[in-house]
Amino acid sequence: MSYFAVRGALGAVTVVAAAVLGAVPALPASVAADHLTVTVQHAGDGRDGTYELSCHPGAGSHPDVGGACRVLDRSTRWGRDTFAPVAPGTACTMLYGGPATAHVTGTWAGRPVDATYDRSNGCEIGRWDRMVPLLPGLGTSSELG
Repeated sequence: MSYFAVRGALGAVTVVAAAVLGAVPALPASVAADHLTVTVQHAGDGRDGTYELSCHPGAGSHPDVGGACRVLDRSTRWGRDTFAPVAPGTACTMLYGGPATAHVTGTWAGRPVDATYDRSNGCEIGRWDRMVPLLPGLGTSSELG
């Protein structure tokens, strides 16, 4: 059984249990489990702000809910941290991608998320770019001027 099928089944059980027990209505477990807050600073051109994102189904104030959920789904692998930082000791090119920073918090795939992003070198730029459109697309360092 796939990861998403298990999560969907658990969400359905939670909703049915809440209804049977007369509990206060809540979001299905799949929505509550996939909720992120994304805070972007110093990205310029109206990209800065704090955005809410829920997936399965998609909702929130994020400017591209569908695209953000798709990139997260593609990046999620069993046993791997979707938001992992660059490994210590990694050799990175000395490129500067600009002053943009992002902080992503919440829960994804049942795991807590507290990840920071910047564009301080080639590895960090690549890590950021792999999360576009969850994070705003900023182009290459040569395009930033």
